[in-house]
Amino acid sequence: MDISKRKELFSIAYLTAMAAQAGLNHQFPAVDDDSIDISLMGKGYTGTIRSPQIDIQLKCTSQDIIEGDKLKFDLKLKNYNDLRGENVGNTRYLMVLIVPEDPSEWAEIGKDNLTLQNSFYWSSLRFSPETSNASKIRVEIPTSQRVNTDTLLSFMDMASKGEFI
Repeated sequence: MDISKRKELFSIAYLTAMAAQAGLNHQFPAVDDDSIDISLMGKGYTGTIRSPQIDIQLKCTSQDIIEGDKLKFDLKLKNYNDLRGENVGNTRYLMVLIVPEDPSEWAEIGKDNLTLQNSFYWSSLRFSPETSNASKIRVEIPTSQRVNTDTLLSFMDMASKGEFI
């Protein structure tokens, strides 16, 4: 299988594992024409929205894109424009998974465990400005913005209250 397809599948598996641990459901759009790879849904929330949903664009890279305390990822302009803006129904997030070059190092499978040995980061581009770039834009994500189950639950809680980042 092509390495980019392997990265795509691994990022989906990584996120859905965390979502399952957090008790969140997921769904995939039949067609990815709006830069949404996966949506996560919660149930039983007590905010303004009792069944909140967040939409996510997943990216996976083995490139060395961390400089200091920031991840610097070149995002296609179409994805940037689809993810930014306040006129969407669900909060949208960009999530970037960094994996080693060698796929055999992406996960460690033991007798009684599975360890995913990689780093996952998030950004909200909701309030990002328009750009005059023609094809790509560099998105900077603080390395403190790691994705984990607490992060997903926090995003769902904010979505249930109609709050945005």
